[in-house]
Amino acid sequence: MAIWRMSARSAVLAAAMALTPVAGALAAGAQDYEFRLVTAEVRQGAGAVLAVRLVHKPSGRAVPDAVIYATRLDMSPESMPTMTMPVTPVPGADEPGVYRFRADLVMAGGWALTLAAKVQGEEGTVQNRLVLRAVQ
Repeated sequence: MAIWRMSARSAVLAAAMALTPVAGALAAGAQDYEFRLVTAEVRQGAGAVLAVRLVHKPSGRAVPDAVIYATRLDMSPESMPTMTMPVTPVPGADEPGVYRFRADLVMAGGWALTLAAKVQGEEGTVQNRLVLRAVQ
């Protein structure tokens, strides 16, 4: 009976060890990516172009072909979270991993761009809130 218990414990330990790398890989997913502003200052006005780069943090490489499915632009850094503007994707990025958006920055000051995206082959959603400054 003692031999059976030892074998069962070994089997449980082996199963736990076998699952550990898989669980670790799934947990890493979206946390390994982040959006970064290409330029933190943008000219205030109609049709301003906002550029962000999606980066794989461990390698520092830009990540192309992500699916950005949620955007929000507001003036929450200026204590005006209800002051929002629509954001429109700009097609045809000239640099892989850089995503551009057009928006009307009607006021100078701090703006927050919030993005949510899916990266191919990764679990979870990449979400970031980036603060930029509209200048005259």
